[in-house]
Amino acid sequence: MAKRVAVVGAGVSGLSSIKCCLDEDLEPTCFERSDDIGGLWKFTETSKDGMTRVYRSLVTNICKEMSCYSDFPFQEDYPNFMKHEKFWGYLQEFAEHFDLLKYIRFRTTVCSITKRPDFSETGQWDVVTETEGKQDRAVFDAVMVCSGRFLNPHLPLQSFPGIHKFKGQILHSQEYRIPEGFEGKRVLVIGLGNTGGDIAVELSRTAAQVFLSTRTGTWVNSRFLEGGYPFNMMVVRRCRNVIAQVLPSCVLKWIQERRMNKRFNHENYGLSITKGKKPKFIVNDELPTCILCGTVTMKTSVKEFTETSALFEDGTVEGNIDTVIFTTGYTFSFPFFEEPLRSLCTKKLFLYKQILPSNLERATLALIGFIGLKGSILSATELQARWATRVFKGLCKIPPSQKLMAEITKKEQLTERGMMKDTSEDKLDFISYLDDLAACIGAKPNVPFLFLKDPRLAWEVFFGPCTPYQYRLTGPGKWDGARNAILTQWDRTMKPLKTRFVPDSSKPVSMSHYLKAWGASVLLASLLLVFRSSPLLKLVRDKLQDRSSPYLPVSIW
Repeated sequence: MAKRVAVVGAGVSGLSSIKCCLDEDLEPTCFERSDDIGGLWKFTETSKDGMTRVYRSLVTNICKEMSCYSDFPFQEDYPNFMKHEKFWGYLQEFAEHFDLLKYIRFRTTVCSITKRPDFSETGQWDVVTETEGKQDRAVFDAVMVCSGRFLNPHLPLQSFPGIHKFKGQILHSQEYRIPEGFEGKRVLVIGLGNTGGDIAVELSRTAAQVFLSTRTGTWVNSRFLEGGYPFNMMVVRRCRNVIAQVLPSCVLKWIQERRMNKRFNHENYGLSITKGKKPKFIVNDELPTCILCGTVTMKTSVKEFTETSALFEDGTVEGNIDTVIFTTGYTFSFPFFEEPLRSLCTKKLFLYKQILPSNLERATLALIGFIGLKGSILSATELQARWATRVFKGLCKIPPSQKLMAEITKKEQLTERGMMKDTSEDKLDFISYLDDLAACIGAKPNVPFLFLKDPRLAWEVFFGPCTPYQYRLTGPGKWDGARNAILTQWDRTMKPLKTRFVPDSSKPVSMSHYLKAWGASVLLASLLLVFRSSPLLKLVRDKLQDRSSPYLPVSIW
């Protein structure tokens, strides 16, 4: 008899979890509290239902080839970066193609998930749900929580003295949908992540003035690099990852700062990283222009509010503020769990591979998508689901909970003593994290072997973009179309751009140009790939790392 699995949420990670259950011959039942799939990608005009949704103008900030399901590429005519309705359409196509909708119970809220009395032997869960006022209880062999990271808005009003005196409008970005209603107003946006940058830019077209307040500053990436190619496809590559792992972080930091300031000097624009703060990155093509044109004014963090004004840390004051929008993120929320499980699940340190709570006697609960990643969350959640379902079946083994908890306790003690840095809130490196999960499944591509067996494919895998299809080349879940998807990924990238035929267009760039541009990098990456396991190289790398900053991201430079 197939094991029954409860899947909470039918968004991006919920859909992949349903499919992964079916791939492993498990029996999924998905509970979705809204009336459609897609989670936050399903746009609504208002926020009355309390659910986090995309705002109307949102455009994806990771290109289609880097953020698709690994065995279901986007249609070739889809734009590389797309509006939310186009992306939601892709999710609908995925669900219909793999016949997932029949496993979803819509308008159903999960009220509680509790361990059964015999949990230590069976690993089973009691799941109580409610549909149109009627409650139902069922027993499941495993649970996959896919409700997302954006349930509970973080609104730190206590950190802003005088905010309760402020007479204007106060919003969290969760409530923001459209720019209508802000015409002619002076708006203060607090927080500079991707959402803060997007909202500030959009409101700059209708508001009288937009002020954008940040404590830390940020590096601003464009969606494309030199030559117009998608940023993610040019940067997220195995060859670059190998180089980044062996070069000292001081060198990487120098390279990174030169590249980021080549487009515009971040210090001149009020965006430079505050000294001592961890580097942050956002994707925004228009923010520098808005700052240049004066429609967005950069400000330091807010020190205090009055009834109509904001006093900033640098001593400046902006008066007649009509609206304050907090783009201060979200906190994890698991209202259907009992304590202490509810609290433990909010601490990433207690999640084995960022997925399984380490304190459970039986590994039958998986949290899918509750990660910060320097890359596509969709690609990561799919691999998480693939690994978790194989753990449920006993095909992937994990250490006993006692051993995991002992390791966590040791890490906590070392962190408290200052002997180890707390990296639990840091964003994970995209390739390293996916490779780790794929290795557990047996789906990590063997690059040296590929160079012997299929040199053309190996070249694309190692020197080309690390697209999700790479994790379907081998092992459980192997997809026969993976090789072709990798070899044609640039065709799908260029297809939506080739909408105007120019008969007299210039000749393609010669091979000698590519050799000049990439020769040195290719040679260096090849040497590092061959010698990365050398004891001497490891010793040098460790010595250099001891002298370098622990905060530098290594996947983007």
